[in-house]
Amino acid sequence: MPFVRSIGESVRLLGVGALIALSAGLLSSGSAVAAPSAIPKVEARAWSDAQTHGRAQVVIVLEDQADLRQAELLTDSSARGWLVFQTLRDTADRSQGPLVEFLTQRGLSFQRFWAANVIVADLDRESMRAVAARPDVRHIEANVSQRWIEPDAIADEKPTPTHFTAAVEWGVQAVNAPQVWAMGSYGQGIVIANADTGMQWDHPAIKSQYRGYSVAGPVSHDYNWHDSIHGAAMTNPCGSSSVVPCDDQGHGTHTTGTVVGDDGLGNQIGVAPAARWIGCRNMERGAGTPARYIECFQFFIAPTDQSGGKPDPDRRPHVVNNSWGCPTSEGCAVNTLKLIVDNTQAAGIFVEASAGNSGPACSTVNDGPAIYASTFSVGATDANGKLAGFSSRGPVTVDGSGRMKPELVAPGVRVRSCLPGNRYGSLSGTSMAGPHVVGVIALLWSARPELSRRIAETKALLVASAVPTVTLGFTELCGGVSSDFFPNNSFGAGRVDALAAVTW
Repeated sequence: MPFVRSIGESVRLLGVGALIALSAGLLSSGSAVAAPSAIPKVEARAWSDAQTHGRAQVVIVLEDQADLRQAELLTDSSARGWLVFQTLRDTADRSQGPLVEFLTQRGLSFQRFWAANVIVADLDRESMRAVAARPDVRHIEANVSQRWIEPDAIADEKPTPTHFTAAVEWGVQAVNAPQVWAMGSYGQGIVIANADTGMQWDHPAIKSQYRGYSVAGPVSHDYNWHDSIHGAAMTNPCGSSSVVPCDDQGHGTHTTGTVVGDDGLGNQIGVAPAARWIGCRNMERGAGTPARYIECFQFFIAPTDQSGGKPDPDRRPHVVNNSWGCPTSEGCAVNTLKLIVDNTQAAGIFVEASAGNSGPACSTVNDGPAIYASTFSVGATDANGKLAGFSSRGPVTVDGSGRMKPELVAPGVRVRSCLPGNRYGSLSGTSMAGPHVVGVIALLWSARPELSRRIAETKALLVASAVPTVTLGFTELCGGVSSDFFPNNSFGAGRVDALAAVTW
């Protein structure tokens, strides 16, 4: 589900009433063990779907997975990207052949991936038993799409006119982005990627920042946009396999604007207005499946032309925003997304994810991809620096790790950004907080290029330079750690601070 809590102008624009129906089918919990089923190596949800419907869409995870440990030792960015791409692709090519032959002989439809060594297939019960018995198969997980309606939406009833001119948005100011701008760094040289409901690429606030746009030449969507929504009977306004960036819900345009948005007329909604962006639609009206999420991550590791050919890791982004998540309780696959996130980071791509909107209870950071150690997870604060009640708290217990989460918090309550139709509006949620951190990373790597793609050092710097003065209504004690000390499981190390990170 996209992590969003409140909606103002976008309610009227998208015509979805007082609440937005948001949905997804994410992969979850990297180290948790899938629920048992009657068939060894088959997740319970996958077998249940096959029993109920006679067949099921599944993610087949192969036993052979790429070893990318050498990639982090490379200091040359291009060499690192190509090593990861070639190793992943070669692993898939080397090991998928026998399973592909088996599926082909049975006339079963399937889709191959290399970003993690997986095959998404449509299996009947007999075929599922046979695939599970193969020694080259590690496990089989469900490929489901779930609908989710966010509870307790906080309506913002103040619509914003199309060309309304405003000062720098409060969230951008709160992370001290203007002070970094004053030093000459606006995010130039950095490419961010957003996996979401799509983007209105020609919205005035984000058009100039789209990597496919050039004042001097024609617009090119090659290597800059991918649509993972496929099928003949699509009911969304973007259709299927759109070759032009399109947003069928509004969430993705809004989150992109918070990272890079600036229309040059006063709508300064983005943290890093000189950064460039590329995008991938991984949800149809907010509904996703593991196959769609995998496909977008694969595109980011090695962007392709519009035909899906000529992959080029040199055009991969620096950081990926993920304002979505899905719990294992909704049937999300268990292990595959962790492989994808780890492999993406191995390529030198910073993976950020919103922590979720299930607070204020403890251990509510329980959705992938936010729960993983390799993911940088972000909670939400309001304009007064108070931790949002809906912001999910740690520690992570769904996988038994007890991992402290989130790492940081950022502005996420009534955040104003761009919306389809050349409009602007406010939304709330950790979906809105995450893009602020992505923008800060763009500013940091622009100001200090020696840190670019150095993931571990950047994470440590962001945590060390965070502002710990986050307000709470009362002291929280999540995972045995008091919120009076930091880092903690309520707001991590504190609020992200671009100026402190750059000057640390």
